[in-house]
Amino acid sequence: MEIINQNVIRKDNTLLAITHLSQLLHYVTGFGGFIVPLIIWLSSRRTVEGMDEHGKAVINLQLSLLLYIIISIPAILLLGLGILGLIGVAILGFVLPIVNAVKAANGESPSKFLTIPFV
Repeated sequence: MEIINQNVIRKDNTLLAITHLSQLLHYVTGFGGFIVPLIIWLSSRRTVEGMDEHGKAVINLQLSLLLYIIISIPAILLLGLGILGLIGVAILGFVLPIVNAVKAANGESPSKFLTIPFV
């Protein structure tokens, strides 16, 4: 009996867009905006074309937003500048996944605006 390796790489822009949009679960449920894209990325990074690049962009964005929140909380004591930081993080965390989902649906590379490359 012969075993055939079926690691076929397919192009699935819809799944790439869903990966980016799943980050918005933070705003809907309060959690899952990091775990769900991580699971999608880890399960399909070798079978979907471009998933590795987009998955890394999602994880880097989420880690960057977490770092910005950690920096902004103590900065509240400095003339309230942390409040502006938290508002900026909320806006960035809402807009950038939508922009990247549209780019992914069109087959473009994700935007890395204010994203620190951790992964």
